[in-house]
This record gives sequence, C-alpha cells and structure tokens, in this order.
Amino acid sequence: MVFSGKSKLGNTLFAIRNKIVGLFGLKTSGQTSNKQKLLDNFKCVPGDQLGLFKVYDKTENEVVLGEDDKHLDFRVSLFLDKLLDDADKKSLTITTTVKFNNFFGRVYFLIVRPFHKLIVQAMLKGILKRIENEKATNR
Repeated sequence: MVFSGKSKLGNTLFAIRNKIVGLFGLKTSGQTSNKQKLLDNFKCVPGDQLGLFKVYDKTENEVVLGEDDKHLDFRVSLFLDKLLDDADKKSLTITTTVKFNNFFGRVYFLIVRPFHKLIVQAMLKGILKRIENEKATNR
C-alpha cells in the first residue's frame, strides 16, 4: 500500500503483512520507487488504484475504497460531514467492512485484527500531520 499519511509503524506493519501474505498467493500492495509520482497521478475516481486500495465509489462527501481477494473482500468508507453546531468544522467517519470468502479469510483477519486499529490510527495521524504541515507552508 502506498499512502502519504502512513507512519513508520504503518510502513513496517504493511511490509510484514506483504511478505507473509505473498507466500499464500494473496494480493500485496507491491513496491513503488516514486511514491510522490504515484500520489500525483492518483485522481480518486472509481477504478483508480492506490497501493492496495481501489476506489469503488466517490460522492461529494464519501470515498469507498477496498479490494477483493480470494480470502476476503474489504471496504473502507471515508465519510466527511459538516458538524451541526459549527459549520466551519467537519467530522471524518471511517468505517470498515469485511466479507470472509473462506476459512482462511477468518483466520487471516483473526491475526490482523489486533493491528487493524493501530494501522488506522497511524494512517490518520500521518494524514493530520501532513495537512498541518501544508497549512503551515501555505501561510
């Protein structure tokens, strides 16, 4: 997976994941030598791919990403909404769903689940840090 907001922890966990699941013939995010070029070319439209994540749907307030594999299918919804009490602030809701395609999918997710929250938190912290840095640069 290539994601500009991912932290060192996220990079390490995904590298370990890719090495292990590659042995079982599952999809990996692969390696790219120029992450910035990949990000620059990413348009976030249905069908676009960014690392392991394919864009399935995009509306004004939501992007649905995910992937289908032989062991499980997963989706991640990123929903951005205005707060009712403050029109200048927005709320980001992240929802993940998993459909198990076989027994191995259940075993895989049982192993991955404890790290899932850590990975999502690391990605969000990286995204927020990047946004803050861009705001500071644009001032």
